[in-house]
Amino acid sequence: MEDNKNNISEKNINTDKYEKTQNNTNQDSQTKENNILNSQQQDNNIQDKTHKRRVRYKGTHPRTFAEKYKEHNPEKYKDTIEKVISKGSTPAGMHISIMVQEILDFLEIKPGQKGLDATLGYGGHTSKMLEKLEGKGHVYGLDIDPIEIEKTKKRLKDKGFGEDIFTGVNINFKDIDKVAEKYGKFDFVLADLGVSSMQIDNPERGFTYKYEGPLDLRLNPNQGISAAERINTISMDELEGMLIENSDEPYAYEIAKTVVEERRKKKIETTTQLKDIIEKALIYLPKKEREEAVKKSCARTFQALRIDVNNEFEVLYDFLEKLPEVLAPNGRVAILTFHSGEDRLVKKSFKTLKKQGVYSDVARDVIRPGKAECNRNPRAKSTKMRWAIKK
Repeated sequence: MEDNKNNISEKNINTDKYEKTQNNTNQDSQTKENNILNSQQQDNNIQDKTHKRRVRYKGTHPRTFAEKYKEHNPEKYKDTIEKVISKGSTPAGMHISIMVQEILDFLEIKPGQKGLDATLGYGGHTSKMLEKLEGKGHVYGLDIDPIEIEKTKKRLKDKGFGEDIFTGVNINFKDIDKVAEKYGKFDFVLADLGVSSMQIDNPERGFTYKYEGPLDLRLNPNQGISAAERINTISMDELEGMLIENSDEPYAYEIAKTVVEERRKKKIETTTQLKDIIEKALIYLPKKEREEAVKKSCARTFQALRIDVNNEFEVLYDFLEKLPEVLAPNGRVAILTFHSGEDRLVKKSFKTLKKQGVYSDVARDVIRPGKAECNRNPRAKSTKMRWAIKK
């Protein structure tokens, strides 16, 4: 009987030991499972964080347009923007407005007036004109570029210039007569004929030879033919004439000849392709002067093509012809040009219309940006300003 008790007691002890061991094993398993789950969760969190992180660039400084994320956010990274500008560069995605004070001094904007920025762009000039209105009046901004106008409208709205004081219109500035028909005549008008820096610097728009991109050059990528289509079909004589007329290119013959030769081998589709062709055309130049000559010829060739595919001279001619009809009595207009051909058209129009008694006064000489502005913004160097006052 006693042996049975001992056996039962021993069984109970063994059972207790088994249950404790089993419990410990279960606890260990649960702990391990929890640890695994926690580890997996941490890994997932790390992956999520990694996925959301900005793509890093090689080296210590961003090089491409897309990598310069701080320059694309001027309100958030003001110190970076100022640093870039102080070095004489234009931040990526931005445009530094030229001769702002000279324009404001001439236009003499007063609260309650109605104005027109015929070439809205980044909206730098427009925002300063809106400030002069002190909340009374209205400014209309025109831009043919459907991509940039939406960005600028938001940019101005964020600055406090809503629809009550500013209206953006996606239209070519040659159609100012249509704008005036809808909104009335204007007390002041500005036309800045330069291409905005955010268009030039964005490789996707194909305005610059400095980066790889599609050879496009259209201000409105949804209209007309691209520069690639144009350069692959134009005759050698016509291309040579275009380079001379639109950009005073001294190596027009050599470039036109090489373009025609190279496109027989392979269709020209990108910005760097055209740059390489220009470099090949000038290979005969002495090495010391060749590098600088290639840079200047690339800039002039791209300018000539841009003027051609956007019909810029024809558009300017239409604008100047319609301009007097959209100005109110004593209305003022200021025009910034960046090319000798543009300036000649503006000068001739103002001079002729003053003789006819349409304008009471016009600029006798061009006004140029000061040395300090040119140092701060090298793109201002070729700028010429002319003005006129409606009778």
